[in-house]
Amino acid sequence: MRLTAIEGNRQRLDGGAMYGNAPREVWKGWSPPDDRNRIDLACRALLVETDDGRRLLFETGIGNFFDDKLKERYGVTPPEHALLAGLRQHGISDADIDAVVLSHLHFDHAGGLVEMDGDQPRLLFPKATFHVGRTQWDRALHPHARDKASYISPINQLLEKSGRLVLVADDGKPDLAPLVTFRFSSGHTPGLMLSTLHLPKGPLVFVADLVPAAPWVRTAITMGYDRFAELLIDEKQRLLEELAATNGAVFFTHDPTCPAARIVRDPKGQPTAQPVALDALL
Repeated sequence: MRLTAIEGNRQRLDGGAMYGNAPREVWKGWSPPDDRNRIDLACRALLVETDDGRRLLFETGIGNFFDDKLKERYGVTPPEHALLAGLRQHGISDADIDAVVLSHLHFDHAGGLVEMDGDQPRLLFPKATFHVGRTQWDRALHPHARDKASYISPINQLLEKSGRLVLVADDGKPDLAPLVTFRFSSGHTPGLMLSTLHLPKGPLVFVADLVPAAPWVRTAITMGYDRFAELLIDEKQRLLEELAATNGAVFFTHDPTCPAARIVRDPKGQPTAQPVALDALL
């Protein structure tokens, strides 16, 4: 098996929104803001190549489907579709991916599913199945006013029309088991799907926006984008305690410099992130 972090397009979002009720004086040392108070965020995917020849891609990042005005607002760089370029550097294309696993369908996690053909989005990954939690799918089709702007209706429509959409029930039993199993979180968005890779040296969890980057490992740190912050804290704490007890690790989609980290205990006994190379997990 081989694990590879594939860098997608980056974005810059308001630091206050990303750190919720944490004061700027607290978070600016973790994520230095620019002159517009925006912080740098990766939109990273995880490529898993299995011994039996399958290629699984966990998320697709933000992509480059936004118009110029929205690219400027969200600080999306570079102008080209960086995920596709990253796959090419690895010697493959989107046509070589067998399954795409989406934690949720917010645009900075699912936007890379498409490429613009003129002014119309075209669905990439022509032979892949697309795995989404059923509860999150329902949310994407019927969003609340608070998160409606996070979903892109044409992407939902393309997924539905593909005939390759796999809706994962709340029991988390996918056809990717036993290598991959799922669990669900609802603090960030209803039905956020967390993927666990069962590896020889401990579990690796693609934590998505439950823990977007290393600073959010801290128990009380949440995002303004989270639907239910107190629920998220409880969900995060349970997962991190579990990983600290099982030599587990997490994969960060938004951390600008750290793709993966083991969860270990600090001198006070609290879970903390210790950067680790993906190869070291095999």
